Amino acid sequence: MRVGFIGLGAMGSHMARNLARGGHLNGLWNRTGEKSRALAAELGVTAAETPEALARGADAIVLCVSADRDVLDIVAAMLPGIAPNTLVLDCSTVGAETARRAAELLHARQAEFLDCPVSGGVEGARDATLAIMVGGSADAFSRAQPILASLGKTITHFGPTGSGQAAKATNQIMCAGIIETVSEAMAFARAQGLPLDKIVDTLGKGAGSSWYFVHRAPNMVRGAYPAGFRVRLHAKDLGICRDMAARFGVTLPVVERMLDEYAELVSRGYGDEDISATFRLKSELFARSPDTPRDP
Repeated sequence: MRVGFIGLGAMGSHMARNLARGGHLNGLWNRTGEKSRALAAELGVTAAETPEALARGADAIVLCVSADRDVLDIVAAMLPGIAPNTLVLDCSTVGAETARRAAELLHARQAEFLDCPVSGGVEGARDATLAIMVGGSADAFSRAQPILASLGKTITHFGPTGSGQAAKATNQIMCAGIIETVSEAMAFARAQGLPLDKIVDTLGKGAGSSWYFVHRAPNMVRGAYPAGFRVRLHAKDLGICRDMAARFGVTLPVVERMLDEYAELVSRGYGDEDISATFRLKSELFARSPDTPRDP
């Protein structure tokens, strides 16, 4: 299949490269044209001028953008160029209702839509080891296999449209609790005067370890938080989780707590740092102790 790709952020640029390595990539489009032209030249593919132009030359299109409105706007922009049987795979993290609306728009053009949110961080996007959660028809899922296999290792069909986004929302709630716990534990270890590099090396092999501990606790050791998963983006995702839970009349304590912490980080100017920057706030819990080292 000729595959077009839209959305060349921290994750998307790696994903596009992996599609090119798999021999699938046909063209690119990005809101920032300079970025798409540069990557297209690197990969030997076409940089489309518009989403519609990209759609006209593709059998399938992969999206990886930041927000619900972006997905719907791009799908609407592509529609005039969408041919019957075109497959659209949305790897963005958005609401399940947004996925269903996008599917409706494409169905009117006899095209198929899969919501395919991913997890695994920038590292997973780079190494093509992402976990991919898919919602949509079984037929579309089957057709998408060569594309999905170029992007990830764990690829699961969860059910009808919106199911992939529901699975990703579940993942984002887990990530919220894990990064909060890792940050709190590292702040505790630091207050105890423990060597944090040894904590990461040793506990990373213990029962309490996790992907976030192994890959993001080193940020806390260094006191530097380069964007792997930005605070403001996880806050956006947890807002989706909040809305989905509210449909059941439920408030999720972990989600609410982390939204409060992320709002504080954003207000201090840390919204574009990695979510491991929650260590900044957890360290302040020990600030009253004269024996606690200075916060990073």
